[in-house]
Amino acid sequence: MFFQKDIETMPRQKIEELQLERLRHLVKFCIDNVPFYAKRLSDAGVTPEKIKSLKDIENIPYTTKEDIRDSYPFGLFGQPLKKIVRLHASSGTTGKPTVVGYTKKDLDIWSDCVARIVMAAGATEDDVIQISFNYGLFTGALGLHYGLEKVGATVVPTSSGNTAKQIMLMQDFKTTGLVSTPSYAQHIAELIEETGVKENIHLKLGLFGSEGCTEGFRDRIEESFSNSHNKFFATDNYGMSELMGPGVSGDCIYRTGMHINEDHFLAEVIDSKTLEVLPRGSQGELVITTLTKEGIPMLRYRTKDITQISYDGCQCGRTTARMSKIKGRSDDMLKIRGVNVFPSQIESVLVTFTQISPNYQLVLTRTHSTDELEVKVELADGSLLEKFTELDVLKTNIKKSLKSTLEISCKVSLVEHKSMERTGGKAQRIVDLRDEVK
Repeated sequence: MFFQKDIETMPRQKIEELQLERLRHLVKFCIDNVPFYAKRLSDAGVTPEKIKSLKDIENIPYTTKEDIRDSYPFGLFGQPLKKIVRLHASSGTTGKPTVVGYTKKDLDIWSDCVARIVMAAGATEDDVIQISFNYGLFTGALGLHYGLEKVGATVVPTSSGNTAKQIMLMQDFKTTGLVSTPSYAQHIAELIEETGVKENIHLKLGLFGSEGCTEGFRDRIEESFSNSHNKFFATDNYGMSELMGPGVSGDCIYRTGMHINEDHFLAEVIDSKTLEVLPRGSQGELVITTLTKEGIPMLRYRTKDITQISYDGCQCGRTTARMSKIKGRSDDMLKIRGVNVFPSQIESVLVTFTQISPNYQLVLTRTHSTDELEVKVELADGSLLEKFTELDVLKTNIKKSLKSTLEISCKVSLVEHKSMERTGGKAQRIVDLRDEVK
């Protein structure tokens, strides 16, 4: 299903012609309205007239999260505050938050982008969709909220937390769709199983985001929610507040990569070290230019997310480029004894063991200048704690599988079922204690 079929099925040449036209306009807009960009573009010798092809975008300097924080709160805005109708911000756990603003036009485009993505995933006006993201300054909840309303779905804005009530409402409202992080969805599924109400659940669609989710973890979630009368289908969508929020890209029903809303976002893939643009199809860091944002335009924003982009057609009929699942973040990559390790690699191993839950934590320490990795995993069944032989075998098998995948040895600790914190937000997977040198 399509929300704006003429745009979503536009021929590749027309997409790129539109992107070029909008890129030129964006450069002029930034020069006229954002002093930060006016100086940066001037220093780089970039003018709208010099943007003759999409490749000329490479002459524009990158924008980073530090640029936004250094311009806190409104230094990168492209419109005066009287034209900004909404503000959102990141959590700011590592310093000042990144603040973003939206004009009325921005909000309309945002809801259109989300509407395209949720319809591509299978959402319709007949759905009752529960949003279990945190509402507030976080862009995820309100972003999905208005996009789903635009397609006519019935939205239940439960926010996160109070999981027992979430499940009660799912049963009473016959909720068919769930918006949440993958880890919170799994927590809801666990409680549904424990309370014996699985057959009363009508969920058939998951619209997940805000944190990474391997295919193995996704499969586990689908199995957890599926019952005798409904097969649950989970999809990914991608976005971040700096770019707009959710709605940059999302899965269609074929899940062959997340379709990018290319009329609003120009995507590149670069080498994080050399900063050179990589050939099409290469894996690297995603860089996005927001082609139509007025509130806070972004020129070549470095997302730090690792992916690759396919420009082949999709069997759903959409012609937009598709980005693969995010492998990890360039700044989340762990270097353990000279080996590069992504948390997603570890998750892909752990989800193959049915005796453990998808909840895990990676603890990094340093002993005598040597980095050590401990993988703490939660048992799926508390009764296993009394079966010492089975626990030893399970731990040995996990260690072997991790060593085969990561090519390094690591410590594995099995912890009690449900002993790790559950949260409606992003799960904290990495605990880095390496500064506490032993």
